[in-house]
Amino acid sequence: MREERLPGGFVNEVVRVGDTVRRALTPRSDFVHELLELFERRGWAGAPRFLGTDGQGREMLSYLPGLVAWQPDQRLRVASEAGLVSVVELVREFHDLTAGTPLAEGGEVVCHNDLSPKNTVYQERDGGPRAVAFIDWDIAAPGARIHDVAHVCWQYVNLGPEIADVGEAGRSLRLACDVYGLDGRERLVETILWWQDRCRRGIAAGAAAGDPAMTRLRAEGVVRTVHDAWRWVTEHRHALERHL
Repeated sequence: MREERLPGGFVNEVVRVGDTVRRALTPRSDFVHELLELFERRGWAGAPRFLGTDGQGREMLSYLPGLVAWQPDQRLRVASEAGLVSVVELVREFHDLTAGTPLAEGGEVVCHNDLSPKNTVYQERDGGPRAVAFIDWDIAAPGARIHDVAHVCWQYVNLGPEIADVGEAGRSLRLACDVYGLDGRERLVETILWWQDRCRRGIAAGAAAGDPAMTRLRAEGVVRTVHDAWRWVTEHRHALERHL
């Protein structure tokens, strides 16, 4: 059967084969497979199903139809208040499903840790694109609820120099907190800055160590982009926090 390479794959080449997605196994694959199996047992449709491995030793996942917002114009298409609400509702669902389970041991919940429009499947519902599932769970791990909410605010509100209205961005952060029902929201912007700094340092360190994926990201200017976003959030921190 014909293989179709899918967008993304910074760390791992991803191909579609019929109604399945095939990817090379990683050191964290066992944890991710257990997580996906938990979602399946609980009847949660917001993640791919783990279908085993193929003859090449690659993991097989169910293919989820819809729009994954890889391109800037696609990000604009999904950037709406209703779209943000649908994302946050999905996050709250899988957090609640994992809270108190062995997979979340050491944390409040299992966090995705890389939530962004590029890792979200959207479908047309209620007059526009709405988030229906998350993909690329490779770095999922036990963590705090606020970690994923902060990452959502950074990536889906697109916090950085392109923001034209700081007040509107602050209201979007408040909306995310309200929809999620987040405790400790006074630490949200601090956690966004933590994520941005961690991401920038991680890519730089990985590239310096010769990691091909991190070297590619650095060459594409991602380190500079993340640093610019960190600086923008730092400069507007108090204005953003006033809306929370």
